[in-house]
Amino acid sequence: MKSKIKAFLECALLALPLVLGGPLQARNQVLGEVQFEAGNKAAKSSGVWVDGQYVGFLKELKGSKKVLLLPGRHQIEVRQAGYENFTREVTLEPGEKYIVAVTMQKDPNARYGIENALVKISGKPDRAAVFVDKMFVGHIDQFNSAGQGMMLTPGKHDITISLPGYQPFETEVNLRPHQKLKLKTNLLPVRPRTQG
Repeated sequence: MKSKIKAFLECALLALPLVLGGPLQARNQVLGEVQFEAGNKAAKSSGVWVDGQYVGFLKELKGSKKVLLLPGRHQIEVRQAGYENFTREVTLEPGEKYIVAVTMQKDPNARYGIENALVKISGKPDRAAVFVDKMFVGHIDQFNSAGQGMMLTPGKHDITISLPGYQPFETEVNLRPHQKLKLKTNLLPVRPRTQG
C-alpha cells in the first residue's frame, strides 16, 4: 500500500509542471520586462526609477529583482550624484524584453567646495538608496568603508535612506566645515497589512 501511495505522489510531482506550466507561462506573457546594460562603472551603481518610483540600483535589477511591467508606456530614469540624469521612455508589448543601455555622463555643472563636511553612512540592507535633499546620491555600501564617504557643503541637509519593502529612515543634519559625521541605521521591513 505504501509503495502505491509513494508511486502516486511521485507521478503527481512529475506531472505538476505539465499541469501548471501552461497557466504560469501564460501569466508571464502578459508582462513586459526591462533589462539594463551598464555602459560604464557609474551606471552600475546608479539608482533606477520607473514611472517616478525607485526600484533599486542598476546592477541588482536582474534575476528575482528583474523589472516586470504592464504593457504600455513607461518612463525610465537613472540617477547618480555628479552625473546627468539618464531618461528614456519605453513602450512595452506583452511578453517583450526591452534592453536599455545606460551610460552615465559627468555633470559639467556639479560643484564641489573645499570647506565640505564628510558624512559616512552604515546600515542594513547596504543596498538601500541614499538621498540628500531629495537627490539620489548612491547606496549605503558606497559610503561605509575606509576611504569612502560623502562630501557635503556646510549647512542643513535632509538625508533619507530607503529601499522598496522597508520603512525609510529620514533625518536632518546641520553640518559645519570639515566636520566628520557617521550615520548608522538598520531599515525595518514593511509589515504587510492585515484585513480585519
